[in-house]
Amino acid sequence: MPLFLNSSLQAALNLTDTWFIARISPVALAAIAAIHWIILGVILLSGGVAIAVQTFAAQSFGAGRYRRASAAAWNGAWAAVLIAPLLVALGWSGALWLPHIGLEPAVATLAVEYWWPRCAGAGLGLILWSANSFFNGTSQVRVTLLINLVVTASNALFNELLMFRLDWGIAGAAWATNLAQAVGIVLAFGWLLWSPRLRARYATHLTWRFRPRLVWPLVVIGLPIGLSISFDLLGLAAFQLIMTRVGIIEGAATQVVMMLTSIAFMPGIGLCMAGTTLVGQSIGAGSRLWAWRVGSRVILLSTLYMGGVGFLIALGGPVMVPWFAGDGPDAERLIALGCALLWIAACYQLFDGAQLGCSFCLRGAGDTRFLAVVLFVLVWTVYLPLTHWLTFAPGTGIVPWLGGLGAGAAGGWWAAVVYVGLLAVAYLWRWRSGRWMRRPTAR
Repeated sequence: MPLFLNSSLQAALNLTDTWFIARISPVALAAIAAIHWIILGVILLSGGVAIAVQTFAAQSFGAGRYRRASAAAWNGAWAAVLIAPLLVALGWSGALWLPHIGLEPAVATLAVEYWWPRCAGAGLGLILWSANSFFNGTSQVRVTLLINLVVTASNALFNELLMFRLDWGIAGAAWATNLAQAVGIVLAFGWLLWSPRLRARYATHLTWRFRPRLVWPLVVIGLPIGLSISFDLLGLAAFQLIMTRVGIIEGAATQVVMMLTSIAFMPGIGLCMAGTTLVGQSIGAGSRLWAWRVGSRVILLSTLYMGGVGFLIALGGPVMVPWFAGDGPDAERLIALGCALLWIAACYQLFDGAQLGCSFCLRGAGDTRFLAVVLFVLVWTVYLPLTHWLTFAPGTGIVPWLGGLGAGAAGGWWAAVVYVGLLAVAYLWRWRSGRWMRRPTAR
């Protein structure tokens, strides 16, 4: 339940950011829609090492190797520090290439303003994930919940201050995220260093030194995690770009739908993270049969939850979508399209719950390469080609010869349903095959 609530806070944070940015203009929403998934894809590609800390911490905890669990947290953070300069350089490069990816000039200008500070501060998020992954992997989920409560509240306060009181606009939203994550880092690592219980059991004050031999196993497990997530999110980024290319209203409506469905997606992630922890701890304790049983329940719960809430969100669309439509002349068009897309998104959420449940449980077992390979293949052979073909008419679109049905934003969303359905089938087969049971432990 704390993991469920913790991920719900991330959904609240996303919705809060969207609401603040919507107060600027629909153009600002379209700018975020164009680059939101690109940014997350880049961050999570580099953040796989931090996420893998949960697998190592869970399996070490199950085996009673408590110092190894805390060492994973510190070395995940050190790896994030080494990655941070690359993210700063990537943020600086945004002004060079973002204006040339086919966005309208007004959208591109705002996208560049947001890109630089968001990427430059992304390393802060990776450091915070390392600590939170340790807490989650060792079942200290209430600590993570407390930290993220503070981060979410801080983000809202910094948004108001920087975006409107200091008039930083859309760039203020990015800086607000960075400052809120910095607050979280102070809390998380202060807890690691000074908690008497953690110092006694995990020796967290003694395992802080950088140890390359412990970082490498994190890379082996974490790189496929980062690749699989980034393939998925970069596919979503291309999807958002296609929707924005159709029109500003289509791009803004898609962003609103994405943020509303995060009400299903982010708490579902919390359920799935419980699968990573429980599967990992069971394997560390030598009980792979129990890992299979508890993982299978997690997959069922995440599927039922995300599918059910996705349906409820679609029912409530006429009430919720207007919150993000503003008062401009195109508000009615945005509301109508957003409400229609929510029903297609409800189908997407059902399959997404199944594939997320499987992938997080497989992470707990350290079986991550299969996830990356399947995602790469489906994104580039099914998801993006089918999205383009269903969205654009013949002879139009980003790749004119790939235009086809011309169904607009609705066509693109149905392509997403087909893609995630195939992903769910592949992952469920992998879980049910039991091949992950034959892997050595990550510790």
